[in-house]
This record gives sequence, C-alpha cells and structure tokens, in this order.
Amino acid sequence: MSPAALVRRGFVNLEAAQIHYREAGAPGARLPLVMVHASPASSLGLVPLMLAMATDRRVIAPDTLGNGDSVGDIPPDADIAFFAHRLMQTLDTLGIEHFDLYGTHTGASLATELALAQPQRVASVVLDGVGLYPDDLKQELLARYAPQLAPDHQGMYLMWVWHFVRDTFMFWPWYRLDPAHRRAGGLPDAAALHAKVVDVLKAATTYHLPYRAAIGYDKRTRIPLLQVPTLAACARSDMLHIYFEELRQLVPGGRGAWIEGVHTPEAAAATAETLRQFIDSHST
Repeated sequence: MSPAALVRRGFVNLEAAQIHYREAGAPGARLPLVMVHASPASSLGLVPLMLAMATDRRVIAPDTLGNGDSVGDIPPDADIAFFAHRLMQTLDTLGIEHFDLYGTHTGASLATELALAQPQRVASVVLDGVGLYPDDLKQELLARYAPQLAPDHQGMYLMWVWHFVRDTFMFWPWYRLDPAHRRAGGLPDAAALHAKVVDVLKAATTYHLPYRAAIGYDKRTRIPLLQVPTLAACARSDMLHIYFEELRQLVPGGRGAWIEGVHTPEAAAATAETLRQFIDSHST
C-alpha cells in the first residue's frame, strides 16, 4: 500500500459550497492538527507532512474554497477573512472544536485570520513561509501573478496552466524568466508536476481568488495581533525565505525555526519533528 493510500478523503456540505478535505491519523491524546495548503493547488501537496505528523494525532487538511476539489460561490473581491470563515465552517461541520493550526504560504494567511477570529479554539499556530512583499512588488504580483482564466476552444488555457506550474518551480516570480530570478533546485519528477497541473486545472476559473486575497492580505498588521503561541517557520529552499527574519520578528514572542521542507521522506520527517516539538509544548 502506498503512503498516499493512508490518507482518507471526504466532503463537507456548506451553504453554497462543498469543501473537500484529506485526513490522516486518528483521534488520541493530542489535539487535532488542521493544515492549510499553499496556492494554487490543494491539500495534496501536504500529504507528506500530514503522514509524518499523523503518527500520534488526527490531521485534517481541507482544500481552500476555490482550490482543488472545493467548489462554491466566491465573491470576486473575496478577502482572506472570507476564506478563513469558510474554513471555520468546515471545521464546525466536522465537529473539530479545539485544534492546533499549520498554514503554508496562502495557508499561513488563512491560519492567521482564523486564529485571530477564534483564538479560544486554537492552541498553537505555525506560519510556514510568508510573503512580506514591499508595496511595489505586491502591486506587481496582484496584477501579474495569478490572472483570471477561462476555458477556450483552442485549449490555450491548458498550456498556460502547464507552463505556469512548471515555471513556479524554476523562477520567482514565475513570469520573470531570466537568470536573476532563477530559483535554486529544479523541477520535481514528472508525476508530481502532472498532479499539480491537474489540481490547478480543476479550479482553473477560481484559483486566482484565494491567491489574490493572500497577496493583498495585510500580514504586517495582522500577524502581530495573534494571541496564541505562534511559530514562524520556513525552509531555506522556499523562495519566501528572504522574509523569514522579518516574519520571526512579527510573531508575538519572536519564535522561529528553519525547517527542512518535504522534498524527501527524510526531510518531511525532520520538519514534522520540529513542528511537533513546538506544537506539543503549547497544546493541551
């Protein structure tokens, strides 16, 4: 049996929305861990870390509304608070009252806003990779990073998604295809690239909405307001690592940790151990 087969999948029906989620582990002495994925894909990208964390707790990772297999009505100007509210409704429906919380990239913005809205329910928060963009770059990213797509008879949107996903692994931002913006490392294997392309294609007409909400989110103002124990985290291979020190200074208490990422099973296990040490020291 493959490791992915240990992950269960389900759906939650909300008013005007249906949320897909992945789940691993089982209820036990530890609080459930809620994990929120990065844009533009889905909770599929969290599976290695889910499995590494699920050895002694229940782990739940919903697809953010508008990503992956989560579908429903989304206002064109939806902000992070909107997506965080949908996430909280999902947890309510699943009966998850008190939990630890992990978010990466877009998921970190969602985790921040959820913890601000419901601090009494969140025991601890991990913010993994946060883009603290200067205003000029923020405006550029809002204009260029995640354009709205529409299917066409020539299939041009299919090729656009393929190149978009591929280029995000090689350049930052993905549309600046020059040596100065080349990322370290390279492409994942073809199967992983295919899986991410399929994820984005599932939500081709909505993927841009949570993306733009996260890019525009006022992280520098909101993160310092957190009232629950918070860990700033980032992998050195993450293109957002340049913001890690500022992120650490923004989180109350200034806690921070470099992590190994999830590119290999060994890296995922090391990352899980770092997260587990922090979460378990604050979880009740």
